[in-house]
Amino acid sequence: MMNLALYLDSGIHQGGWRHPDSAATGGSNWPLYHKIAQRAEDAKLDMIFVADKLAIDDVYGGHLAHTVQHRQVGWSEPLTLLAALAAVTDHIGLGGTVSSSYSVPYTTARQLANIDHISGGRAAWNVVTSLSHAEARNFGRSEHFSHEARYRRAAEFIDVMKALWDSFEEDALILDKAQAHFADPARFHRLDHQGESFNVQGPLNLPRPPQGHPVVIQAGVSEAFIELAAQQAEVLFVVQPNRERAQQFYQTLKQRALQYQRQPDQLRILPGMVPIVGNTQRDAEERAAYLKSLITVESGLSFVSASMNIDLSQYPIDGPVPDLREKITGSKGRFQYVIACAIEQNLTLGEMAKRYAESLSFPAPTGTADRIAQQMIDWYQHQACDGFVILPTYIDENEDCFLEQVVPRLQAAGVFRSDYQPGTLRDRLGLVKPENRFNRSSSIEIT
Repeated sequence: MMNLALYLDSGIHQGGWRHPDSAATGGSNWPLYHKIAQRAEDAKLDMIFVADKLAIDDVYGGHLAHTVQHRQVGWSEPLTLLAALAAVTDHIGLGGTVSSSYSVPYTTARQLANIDHISGGRAAWNVVTSLSHAEARNFGRSEHFSHEARYRRAAEFIDVMKALWDSFEEDALILDKAQAHFADPARFHRLDHQGESFNVQGPLNLPRPPQGHPVVIQAGVSEAFIELAAQQAEVLFVVQPNRERAQQFYQTLKQRALQYQRQPDQLRILPGMVPIVGNTQRDAEERAAYLKSLITVESGLSFVSASMNIDLSQYPIDGPVPDLREKITGSKGRFQYVIACAIEQNLTLGEMAKRYAESLSFPAPTGTADRIAQQMIDWYQHQACDGFVILPTYIDENEDCFLEQVVPRLQAAGVFRSDYQPGTLRDRLGLVKPENRFNRSSSIEIT
């Protein structure tokens, strides 16, 4: 079955917040998030996905003025939001972003384990390495980690997190009041991990999560991302602008996983998609054109500058796109492609920025519900993906055309569930529960 996740945000389109029907939030509208989560659960989606960023972008022009004037700013903190949503939903998975660059494993492992317990096994976490110098400066650094260094840190972060979840075994609690025997000491394991980025003794002071490990999500497309994802990721949230590239990426990741003794079906690859649904094809195209008209060039340039970690204000807006591919220290895999396409198409810098601001390079099918559903089925059946992360252009508090019109067509075609079956998020995604490493050897070490 196809997997579907909903990107729980105020809208990915950089003009979407200006739409008259948009519920612009600034990251703080709990009643709206509650409503959207329940709406997604009613549609039987696999998961809600909450992104995050740890700063307000201030790269373009060297200050945050363009960002706060032209773009919607404000990010709801993911893990506290997911804990709240766990209490008001029953089935849908709950995925949130964690920065391995600016988080520590012990605290994060406790938080995610607790969400998994509260939700009955529905937690997932999207491990990111963060992008910008602005984020670094909020955590005591003058600049962000290099691309290579932050991926080494991420690999170590994931290893330590998993070891911590294993360190308090599931059957550790005995609770024998008569014999004054609360727990079995042999079921608790110190890590004594000393690595490049982290020193962690352990064990965790919270029982192992119901899923063993909350589901690991990774997002990206760079070579460093591919290598780490092949080893560790279980759900991959990726940018693939067309079916042919998506098919190549799908095969690459599935084959790379085999090199690490992993089964290909234990990686669920979900490209992002920004659908624009209309009652007719013309209606959908008019909606897309109106949204495009709401984008300012400053919003696009602010977004792209921060994502690449390059101040684009030093280049003329109406001039050609400079070849900055070797200077990117932020999102390398995505923007090397974006710049290459812009140069090939002779776009100006402003045109490239505004075009990127429409969909962030995700495919943006525009048409009727029937047409969009068929395109999704086509990708799925031709092994371009295992499903999709749906990124709304904006959040409409009163309706969701994708959930209300496209999802029923996927269900009618037999490629998506019509109801939930009992089990954890892992069960719904077809992912096995990981064996506790300490069941294999009490002396195993992580590096």
